[in-house]
Parts: sequence; structure tokens; C-alpha cells
Amino acid sequence: MIITLKDGDVTIALRPDLAPKNVAQIKKLVRQGAYDNVAFHRVIDGFMAQTGDVKFGNMKKGFRPEAVGTGGSDQPDLPAEFSQTEQYKRGVVGMARSDDPNSANSQFFIMFAPAPPLDGKYTIVGNVVSGMNLVDHIKKGDEADNGTVTDPDRMIKVRIAADK
Repeated sequence: MIITLKDGDVTIALRPDLAPKNVAQIKKLVRQGAYDNVAFHRVIDGFMAQTGDVKFGNMKKGFRPEAVGTGGSDQPDLPAEFSQTEQYKRGVVGMARSDDPNSANSQFFIMFAPAPPLDGKYTIVGNVVSGMNLVDHIKKGDEADNGTVTDPDRMIKVRIAADK
């Protein structure tokens, strides 16, 4: 998966070996163009950058800053596909969810640093293989407000490399 940011492209190696259902849904949404122009609505320095709210996060159409982070997609929520062999470390991409382990849908996050408390509790869907320095430059949110970002950066375009 290639995410074009304001400064260039970030390449993520998806991991269907770890999370086949979650990866399949991400690919479907990418191919629909659902992630294009979607905000990085929650970004916590030293922790992670979250995006993927295709319902409320599209900065070109229907962006709702008060609701972004609460939406998903028109696809069903996904079952947890937790890995016991992989850890949350810098560059890992995981699926966001509510308190319900089976509530991941379209939102995902990219780790800035290791976070052992997430290990085995959130589905890992990939790893950044190039462009992590660009992820580091995503606009950070207000730590006092759980990382909420005012005037956030966005994923300009998202595509699957194999689809050329």
C-alpha cells in the first residue's frame, strides 16, 4: 500500500499472513478510493498517527472535525486477528477499534515508537518499509485532548502497488 503525503510516499508492506480479513478490507477500501483525502485526526508524538475514518475524515467532502475518529466505512466491522508473534514497534501499522475487540473497520494507525501494551490486543496489518521519515512529519495533535489535530494533515492518495 502506498500512501501519498504532502512530503512524498510512504510504502507499507501489508500482512495478510497475520490478518487476512483486515488486510482484505483495507485493500477493498483503497481500491474504492475511500482513503483519499482522509485526515490524520489523532496524532500523539512519540506514540502513533491515526487515520482512516472514511465516513467523517475526508477533507475534500464531508469532513466533520467534531465526529472524525468515530466513523468507519460502509463495510462490516471486522473480527480481531491478534498476533501473538509480532510486537508494536516503530513503523508497525495496526487497526484502530473501540473497546470491543471485534470493532475494527477502516481506521488504522502507524506507530512512532514501541508500545508493548498494544501487543496481542490490536490487529497488526502491516509495516512501513519506506517513508517513515515522512510519517514523522505528520502534524501532531494536542496531547491534552488525546492527540486531536486541528487542521490535520491527510492521506492525499492511497493505492495498492500491485494494481499499477
